[in-house]
Amino acid sequence: MLTIWGRENSVNVKKVLWCAAELDLAFNAILAGGQYGKNHDPIFLALNPNGLVPCMQDDENDLVLWESNTIVRYMAAKFGQNLWLLADASVRATSEKWMDWTLSTLAPALQPLYINLIRTPAEKRNKQLIEDSIKKCEALFDIAETALQKQPYFSGPAFGIGDIPMGCFAYNWFTLDIPRKPRNALETWYAAISARPAFQMRVMLPLS
Repeated sequence: MLTIWGRENSVNVKKVLWCAAELDLAFNAILAGGQYGKNHDPIFLALNPNGLVPCMQDDENDLVLWESNTIVRYMAAKFGQNLWLLADASVRATSEKWMDWTLSTLAPALQPLYINLIRTPAEKRNKQLIEDSIKKCEALFDIAETALQKQPYFSGPAFGIGDIPMGCFAYNWFTLDIPRKPRNALETWYAAISARPAFQMRVMLPLS
């Protein structure tokens, strides 16, 4: 049995919960982080000394994992082999690069915008940070648009794990009350993932 620690509206926890839903996995859920606390309790820190969610336990293998992208890869390997974690190394890497790009490049660019618009009172918002963040994100979504003009999904011809981190952050981008440059390929991709029941259940939650 899997146990997943985390709060459902955390963008990184959403990746794991969405992946689990796509694979129709049963798991124990422990609400942790944010308003739920627990992530700095000794029992949690023994699992993840970083004190961050998500964290996953797989009792079958006596395994504990943290880092959301790693957990998604593990689930794909164990429960979706040859469906999501493809045997062809080049195809797999082409998909997985978008997971890491989202985490290393898109997420830091989007974070100031999200923090200012969602977690900061209007009178305390930093207008310059908001403008800079939008500008950076627009340039990055241009890169994503170019990629999707050549293939329907970041994972290639079909939906896969390369779309999961991007999908979670794209939900934030498209939900924020800001002007956005129109992008046909990106919007077509986003409409496709938004139609997935697992995305609707695990990702399309109120921003907080």
